[in-house]
Amino acid sequence: MSERRTAAAAAVAVVVVLLLAAVAGPAAVSARPANEIPVGSVAADDRPQQPTSEAWDTVPSVTVPLTSAPSGVPNASDTSVESVRVQSARTDERLYLRLSWADGTADRNATSPRSFLDAAAVQVPVNTSARPPISMGSTRNLVNVWYWSADGETEELLAGGPGSTTEFERTAVETTASHDDGRWTVVMSRPLDSDAANRTSFAVDNDVDVAFAVWNGSEMERSGRKSVSEWYHFPFGPGPQGPPYESILWTVAGLAIVGVALVTIEAVRKN
Repeated sequence: MSERRTAAAAAVAVVVVLLLAAVAGPAAVSARPANEIPVGSVAADDRPQQPTSEAWDTVPSVTVPLTSAPSGVPNASDTSVESVRVQSARTDERLYLRLSWADGTADRNATSPRSFLDAAAVQVPVNTSARPPISMGSTRNLVNVWYWSADGETEELLAGGPGSTTEFERTAVETTASHDDGRWTVVMSRPLDSDAANRTSFAVDNDVDVAFAVWNGSEMERSGRKSVSEWYHFPFGPGPQGPPYESILWTVAGLAIVGVALVTIEAVRKN
C-alpha cells in the first residue's frame, strides 16, 4: 500500500511540474524581448519636448550600456560615458526620445582647436525591415542619424557607410536640452510619418532598430572617438504575446499535459 501511495505522490508531483510548465510557457512568450526600448504614450499638451516635463515621469526607461566605437582615430578606445538612460514616447503625430547621461561638465563651446563639444546621436535604418551594419549603415541599407551638439545645433543626416554622411536639406528633428546636477538630458523628436525620400518612417507595423552614441567634449571625444551602443529596437511590431495562434497552441498543449497526467495517476491507483 505504501508503494502505491509513493507512486501516486510522485505522479501528483509530475502533474504539478507539468502544470507549472504549461503556465510558464505563455509567460516566457510574452516576456519583454532583449534590447527593447518601450514606447509610451503621452499627450502633446504635456509638453514632452521639454526635458523636465512631468510627461516623462510615467514613461519606462532603459539603461543602455555604451562602449568605445571601433575606430582608427587616435585614442579611440579612451572614452568616458559608460551608459545612457533612454526613454521613448509618442503622440498621435510625433515620436519623442529622451536621452540622459552623466557628464560633470557642460561643454557648450569649442573655443580652441583642442576643445570639443558634448554631443549625442541617434541612428535608425531607412529600411526598417532590415538591420544594417551598425557603423553608419551601408550602401545597400542606409541609415538616418540625428545629431545634437551642446552648442544647440541639430543635424539630420543620411549615411550609407562610414564617412558617407549627407545632411538633409531641412531637418525634421527638433531637440531640447538641459544640463543639471552633472547630467545632460536631451529630448529629440520627429514626426512619425514621412514621405521624404530616404527619411525613416515610424508609421510601420514592424519593430524599428535604433542605436545611440555620446561624446564628452572635455575628454577630447569627437568624430570616431565616441561611446556607442549596440542595436536596440522600438516595438512597433506585433505585441509581446505574438500572433493569436501561439496562445491557442499553449492552451492545447496544457490540456494535453493535464490529460496525460490524469491518465497516469489513474493507472497508478488501479495497479
